Amino acid sequence: MFNSIRRPDVLSVTLAAAGILMVTMGTRQSFGLFVSPINTSTGMGIATISLALAIGQFTWGAIQPIAGAVADRYGPRLVLQAALVTLAIGCALTPFIENGFGLAIALGILASMGSGAGSFSVLIGAAAQRLPFESRGTASGVINAGGSFGQFIFAPLLQKLIQSMGWMGAMWAMVVATLAALPLVGKLTGPTTAAPQHANDSKLGRAILAALKNPSYGLLHAGFFTCGFHIAFLVTHLPGEVNLCGLPPSVASWSLAIIGLANVFGSLYAGSCVARYRSKYVLAAMYASRALLIALYLWMPRTEWTYYLFAAGLGFTWLATVPPTAAIVGKLFGTRYLATLFGLTLLSHQIGGFLGAWLGGLTISRFGDFSWMWYADMVLAMLAALVNLPIKEAPIGKPFIPPQSPLATDKGTS
Repeated sequence: MFNSIRRPDVLSVTLAAAGILMVTMGTRQSFGLFVSPINTSTGMGIATISLALAIGQFTWGAIQPIAGAVADRYGPRLVLQAALVTLAIGCALTPFIENGFGLAIALGILASMGSGAGSFSVLIGAAAQRLPFESRGTASGVINAGGSFGQFIFAPLLQKLIQSMGWMGAMWAMVVATLAALPLVGKLTGPTTAAPQHANDSKLGRAILAALKNPSYGLLHAGFFTCGFHIAFLVTHLPGEVNLCGLPPSVASWSLAIIGLANVFGSLYAGSCVARYRSKYVLAAMYASRALLIALYLWMPRTEWTYYLFAAGLGFTWLATVPPTAAIVGKLFGTRYLATLFGLTLLSHQIGGFLGAWLGGLTISRFGDFSWMWYADMVLAMLAALVNLPIKEAPIGKPFIPPQSPLATDKGTS
């Protein structure tokens, strides 16, 4: 499984990207643990805090294509350095905030811009341009696993820090961790080793317009929208759901950690599946499994072990959708503008994320529980499984070969 990334140069690039994602995703995916402490400390209200985090969900997605375009044009080094510093600034300012507007600026915009610019689109795009074709599928799985491992490490650690140092001290600890990742940027952003691109590469604007006209690209976005809705709802409101059941906060933090640990294995498995199966079928199976797991969760009693088993099941596909999604984008359009085009796909993911976080807050405020959100999430997961099936995808193992047009087409694929 890992033979394709054992070369020292390939392994160095892959692990550096995974390390950066571990910090940016581990930080971002733990923000939900701060909802209750911030509310207790400031009295802002759950709905107000949820809106700030929902803005963060959208911002995280909106910055992806912008950061990807800048990285495609000028290189990823400065983008990633600025991302980590901006994430640190957003976290450092949060303890001084006492109202919803300020929280939206600190966590909703600054921290989310930083974590987004240092996330999947730029990292996978930078790695893909420095890796041989046969290594990219496995490498994307390892990089993705880095983000999940960050969630596994950060969630229980931050919960302990919140209990021992208070939420402000825990927030400042994230600042230190973020800045400590800066040396990894140099390891990732060395000279490119991938094959040079075709001389007739299109300009970025033309590439984006051509991609947006591709029906398969649109279907991919529709499925990824649901993924964002699902993840943002759970990351933001799982602690609240656990609290409604009368269970201690540690159950929520360990559930998030289990999700992260399970997704390490899920991401590695997804990376290997990209080389063996059509990515659209991998995605359809993942989304369908989520609908089934939610149905089982609604049927089961709300106990500590229910949450741990639910977390393990969901965690296996949590962000394991990223390698097959990025693989489809790469098959359709090549790697030259992968950071930008995959960034746009992540934007659709985070539009769903905005709705998942925000509507979750409105639902608990209006109805007193999250039942309607669970039902909506289950239906959307089934729809996501279905919309991936018509995507036209190149045969397994076939690298991108630019035709007369600078972008790949769907002709001859299914």
